[in-house]
Amino acid sequence: MNFVSEPKNDILKTIVGIACTARAITEGHEVSVFFAASGTRLLEPDFIKELDKEMGSDSKAITEWMGIITSKATLYCSFASVKATLGHSEGDGALIVPDDRIKWSGPPGVIELSSASEIQFMY
Repeated sequence: MNFVSEPKNDILKTIVGIACTARAITEGHEVSVFFAASGTRLLEPDFIKELDKEMGSDSKAITEWMGIITSKATLYCSFASVKATLGHSEGDGALIVPDDRIKWSGPPGVIELSSASEIQFMY
């Protein structure tokens, strides 16, 4: 799964991508997720809260799905994208997942994952 689009531009598509990723994991599929470009916004706690509100005023669905994703998928992320999109530096502790749970990479990681995967989804 690659999240690269600006999630604010299409909230519903973003929610569908998160839901599909979490579902694939719960069904037992081996899932790798690469957060790049504006897709790194999905690692920002405040944005996840905004998405929860889209699901309903008291909903925690997105938080729960992202919990599944961040605890059970292999996570990749472009740190340059985090810096450019969110303004955070490595070690800030500002993301929904600790830095040491992420494989930090750029285009080489995207190419490696694309080459090794049987199925790819882009959101």
